[in-house]
Order: sequence, then structure tokens, then C-alpha cells
Amino acid sequence: MNVLSIDMIIQFGILIGVLMSAYLTITFRDLLSAALASAAMSLLLSLEFYMLHAPDVAIAEAAVGAGVVTAIVVYGIAKTERWEREGP
Repeated sequence: MNVLSIDMIIQFGILIGVLMSAYLTITFRDLLSAALASAAMSLLLSLEFYMLHAPDVAIAEAAVGAGVVTAIVVYGIAKTERWEREGP
């Protein structure tokens, strides 16, 4: 009996990727880099939803989370300053 199947190993890898991209999203000082890390996290989540046999949720997450939200955030960054200011 194989305790860790190949699907479980792939899901753990995706989970590590989601956690790393979430951490990078909150630690990047460049707002554009943070937006792209957030899009990467959304794409990894949509891949996880697909592996959990929820393709409709995966398509919605990829379209809305990685597509529309990232485009709106990048547009907002383009209209403001790209870098976060240092201290008060």
C-alpha cells in the first residue's frame, strides 16, 4: 500500500507554491511584483481546484482571480505610485 500517491505529492507541491506566493505577495515592497505574485497564487489555486475535480471553480478562479483582479490592480498601480514609501 502506497501511503503517498503521486496525486498527493503534486497537491503538496502546489500547496507549497501557494504558500510561497502568498508570502511573497505580502512581503514584496514593489506593488507590481506583489500583484504578479498574487496572480501566481490564484493560478496555483485554480490548478488545485482542478485536481480536486472542481473544473467549474477552477475556471472561475483562473478567470476572475488571475485575470480580472490582476488587471484591475495593475491598472490601479499604473495610476498611482509603484513603490511603497518607507516609514511614516
